[in-house]
Amino acid sequence: MQKRILIVEDNEQNLYLATFLLEQKGYKVIAAQNGLEAIDKTLTEKPDLILMDIQLPEVNGYEATKRIKSMSEIHHIPIVALTSYAMVGDREKALAIGCVGYIEKPFDPETFVSEIEKYL
Repeated sequence: MQKRILIVEDNEQNLYLATFLLEQKGYKVIAAQNGLEAIDKTLTEKPDLILMDIQLPEVNGYEATKRIKSMSEIHHIPIVALTSYAMVGDREKALAIGCVGYIEKPFDPETFVSEIEKYL
């Protein structure tokens, strides 16, 4: 069965590149451009993995992650922070709210899919 990945990203270029790389490896990609859309699509689509940008319009990635993790029907879905936030403590903050991993942007297209596959 084809694995489904929700990418929450408001930057068109980042979304395009991540989608392209994942689809080339056979994954089904679902896109959301803000935190509210991410919550809605997680509830309706039930993806196998969520790649969550942190700096988002409407509701940021931290808050969207907290809300998803608080809902019993979807709290088990792994979330990986995919973010340009790379200051001391940002990784720890993402992990503390429930993310299972943290990937810094810009990500390396050569290793991106193999990094993601660790969480599936």
